[in-house]
Amino acid sequence: MVRSTIIVRASDALPLAASVDDEQTEQALQEHKQQSKLIFRRITPNAEPRCSIESGPYTLHYLIAVNVVYLTIADKSYPRKLAFSYLDELSKEFANTYGPKVETVRKPYAFVGFDTFMSKTARLYRDSRTAKAATSNLDKLNDELQDVTRIMTKNMEELLWRGDSLDRMSHLSTSLKSESEKYRKAARNINFQAMLRQYAPLGAVGLLVIILLYWRFF
Repeated sequence: MVRSTIIVRASDALPLAASVDDEQTEQALQEHKQQSKLIFRRITPNAEPRCSIESGPYTLHYLIAVNVVYLTIADKSYPRKLAFSYLDELSKEFANTYGPKVETVRKPYAFVGFDTFMSKTARLYRDSRTAKAATSNLDKLNDELQDVTRIMTKNMEELLWRGDSLDRMSHLSTSLKSESEKYRKAARNINFQAMLRQYAPLGAVGLLVIILLYWRFF
């Protein structure tokens, strides 16, 4: 079940919109909403664009699109595919409605009116069985949704309390690529030096012979 949703600007974690939750939901998710703020602060340009972060009985799913982070807190048993289908719908509607204004707003929750669309969409996805029936007609959306196995999954304790960062995997990939390039350059350099050591003496002798012949006959 989708419990709560918040939308923030990725560059500075400014809240743009959020679902209006009742008092019971607020109390139940208080700790997880604090965790979501820590997640927003850790997001960098190299962060995973889609990620599911497990935390106790809930999972925090987020999606990054065009400098906007869409995060929903759902039950741990709620299917990830449905969670990201929900976030995909939000991201498309939000971009169509407010896209050009995202970079210019300065006050928090400038797009509070988006709650109407979030509430309506959340109702479709609130129960996994109902959501599956509703999304069965969204063929285009399902085609565009990335394979669920490609969505990164992390544990909240690992992510927040052990100093891990959301872009660790991306940095690791970049580092491996850089190291691989350094290795290739070093290998080319070693091969070139080996070739010089092998052929330099012959080249020197050949050059000396040419100089002697030139000096003798010309």
